[in-house]
Formats: sequence, structure tokens, C-alpha cells
Amino acid sequence: MRHPPRLTALLAGAAVMAASTALAVVGTASGAAAAPVCTVEYSVTNQWTGGFQGALTVTNHSTALNGWSLGFSFPAGQQVSQGWGGKWTQSGAAVTVANESWNAQLGTGAKVTTGFIASWTGANTAPAAFTLGGVACDVDGPTTPPTTTPPTTPPTTPPTTPPTTPPTTPPTSQPPTPVTGAPELSVTGNTFTDQNGAVRRLLGVNRSGGEFMCVQGYGIWDGPVDDASVKAIADWKANTVRIPLNEECWLGLDNIKPEYRGAPYVGAVKDLVAKVLAHGMTPVVELHWSHGQYTGNSAGCADVHASCQKPMPNARYTPAFWTSVADTFKHDKRVVFDLFNEPYPDRATATATQAWTCWRDGGTCPGIGYEVAGMQDLVDAVRATGAKNLILVPGLAYSNDLSQWLTYRPTDPAANLAAAWHVYNFNTCSTETCWNDTLAPVAAQVPLLAGEIGENTCGHAFIDRVMKWFDDRGLSYLGWTWNTWNCNSGPALISSYDGTPTAFGIGLRDHLRAVNP
Repeated sequence: MRHPPRLTALLAGAAVMAASTALAVVGTASGAAAAPVCTVEYSVTNQWTGGFQGALTVTNHSTALNGWSLGFSFPAGQQVSQGWGGKWTQSGAAVTVANESWNAQLGTGAKVTTGFIASWTGANTAPAAFTLGGVACDVDGPTTPPTTTPPTTPPTTPPTTPPTTPPTTPPTSQPPTPVTGAPELSVTGNTFTDQNGAVRRLLGVNRSGGEFMCVQGYGIWDGPVDDASVKAIADWKANTVRIPLNEECWLGLDNIKPEYRGAPYVGAVKDLVAKVLAHGMTPVVELHWSHGQYTGNSAGCADVHASCQKPMPNARYTPAFWTSVADTFKHDKRVVFDLFNEPYPDRATATATQAWTCWRDGGTCPGIGYEVAGMQDLVDAVRATGAKNLILVPGLAYSNDLSQWLTYRPTDPAANLAAAWHVYNFNTCSTETCWNDTLAPVAAQVPLLAGEIGENTCGHAFIDRVMKWFDDRGLSYLGWTWNTWNCNSGPALISSYDGTPTAFGIGLRDHLRAVNP
């Protein structure tokens, strides 16, 4: 969100084992000129005793498809236990993967990637043939890739103390075990993964205050940030806390009161990050308010100082802010960097091309009176420190537009970059149709985090829809905000820092407890 109520009213893992295999299959329909032609890339991305994780990438070389179905058979008794990126079914050895509604369109030359977890025994032999739309694909390459060594036979003597509550149906395979506590996050395809290679989702809340209290001269945080208040967040089963910051307070500029700037401010942020980590949650440090005078369309304030949301970061201070933040946290990959809260150069410039170019490259941007630091500048500033931490990059239109994010995304030498998006019920992209059209293509290629979700109704019907859409795709989201503001004037989750929810907050709290039991 752009403004807290205090200022003004709210505005409308483990490495791939040697046994992993890869197989490229070129599909050519024989004797039928109009039949589909495809390429299928099959790979085992992770493997453990009795189970493995795999991926399939299908490229359509023929006419565009509106709906697709991929078929194959496992030759060694492998059984799929879960899948994503498509609707997976298995009958005996035969496996079918059909499109979801959001990835049904497969144009000429287009690719779609799906993944799965399955069990294996004896040998994990790759499938030898695939079909697309029922048309057989000829195999171009070896039909039997190298097999893995069978696992050592486990001891026959059962443990002396059985589990207190054994599962009704023992799982056929085990995915990588997630690390305990906050993970060191990496980007693997379109998922977040931890040190063990386990897929992780970021689900939690925002803790506002650090962006506005210091510049307004009231303090550093809005409300308590002691251990009890942080534990209350964890008690909601949140695993992530996003912490908005102010660049002038962090850098110690002299327009900020001495007790709230520089070392005291940095120390307070480090202390809150440490408390979040101590409770097993991921801290996301984020630049919310920044320097630079902007009085154009949708300006939040006329002040040159970091007292409101500006359309873009500035070249004067923001790279220095991220250099300092990255230097502070680069030795702890559990800390995530969110580059800039809600860019809106689209409100200042005349065309989408100008807006996205400004967003990525910065410099002199039409309609913005200060020199802009683009997203590439900020990625470069972070990586120049040697930091390998996960970086989140937001879109346009107050982070509500990701329509050209893939086209203009910055280059990251660490390959640890994800997309950030914000949504409220009053935003332009607030319907499933828009999410299917603009978010799903991004989420198919990179991890996607909804860094802020909320509504101004003091209810939770809208975020219920958002969470369902994101849950169906294994994506991440954070509720705005863990502050005791009046939920009738904006999306405040709590009425007390002991975790007592508002009517709005009940929806997020109960949902987090359901998905993170």
C-alpha cells in the first residue's frame, strides 16, 4: 500500500543425483501432414531412495492448440503421487497430463512445463515414447537411458518404538525433506527451493511501520516489535514477514531525527530480522519509501524526501541503500530482498514501452523529474556486494501489472530472481480472467509472490479468491498488514499485537492455519 493511516487515508536443493536422466523425444506424426509435431524433454531433477522428482517440457511445432494432452507409459512400475502444471492421471503404467485452464493455449513454437513426484523400485527407467493429442511421437535418441542402482534392502526388523500416530496409508515415496526453520531460498525453475531441494512457499504477512514512522518523526516502528509480538505472527502459522523500509532513515540523512536514522535505524531492522528468523520465518526486507520529487499524475506527495511512495527509485540514493542493505545481510541467505514497493512510471509516461523501459533501465524517464534507478541498476547494486540472496522484482501499476515483466525482466548473474505482485479489490487486475491472462504466463517461468494482498471491505471474500487461485498453482502470498489500524479504512489484519484478528484478518489467519498446519 502507498500510505499508512497515520499519514493519510489509505488509497483507492540437494544437488541432482548422478542417477538423474534426461531424454529428448521428437514427435513426428507419420503419414498425416496435419498431425501434431512436438518435442518433449523429460528429466529426473531429483532422486532419493524409493522416490524421484521429474519434469516434462513440451514444445509444439505444429498448429496452435487450444487444449492439449500428453500421454506416456512408465516402463518400470513408477507411480505418480502428485503433479503440477497440468492435470495428472495414471492407470497402470499409462500416464496422462492434460492442460489446466490457465495453460490450455499452446501456440506454434510455444512450450509448457509440468512436474511431478513419483515412486520407483529396482530401476528408474525413463519413458520411451510420448503422444501429444493421441498422436504418437517417434523417439529420436536412446530408448533406454542409464538406470540407477537399486537401493540397499532396508533391515527387516521394525523399529522398537512405532510412531505414535502412523499414517493411514504410507506414502509411496518421499520428496526432499524441508530444512527446519527459515530456509536459504533459491529459484529452481518456477519454484522456490531450500538447501535440500524441497519446494517452499512464502505465506505470511506484512509488518508496516519502518517505512513511515521515522520520516514522520514518531519513532522507528508502529507498535511493538518485541519477541511476543513476533511470536504472535508465527502463531498464525505464517512463515514469512515482509518488512517495509525507508531509504533516508537507513542511510542516515539529516532530515531524519538523529535517534531514528542511521545506526539506530539499521540496528532496529537487524533486531527485527533476527526475531523473525528466530521464530522460523523468512524476513523480506523491502524498500517502500524513497527520495525524489514527483508532482505528476498520481503523486502521493510533493515532498522531495522519502515521505510517500514515488513512481520509481532514484539514482542518487537507492543504489546506495541496496548496497548497504546487501552488505548487511549478504552472509545470511535466509533474508530476502524486495527491490521497490510499488513502481508506477506508467502514470508518468505516455506509453507502455516507455514505462517498462524506464522500469528496467532507469535514467531520464519521461514525466519523472529526477534521475531514475532502474530495476537492473538495483539488481547490479545487490550483486556487486557478493550477495546471492533471493531478489524480488515488482511490476508496474503499483505492482499490479506483470503483463511485460518477462520481456523486460532484469538480468541476474546469480539466477536467483523472482516476480513480485500486489493486488487489492480496487486494483485493475483483480479478476481471475486477468490473473489467467497476465500472471499465469509469468508463474509458469519464474516463482511468483503476491507481496501484498488485501481489500478495503473489512471482510475477506476477495482475498479468499486470491488465495485459492494462488493455492491451486502452488504460489506465494502475504497479507497487508500486521498493524492495528481500522480495517474499515484499509486492510488491517489485527486489532491487537497479541494476534487478535480483525474481521478481515480472520480470513487470512484461518487460511494460513489450514495450509500450514
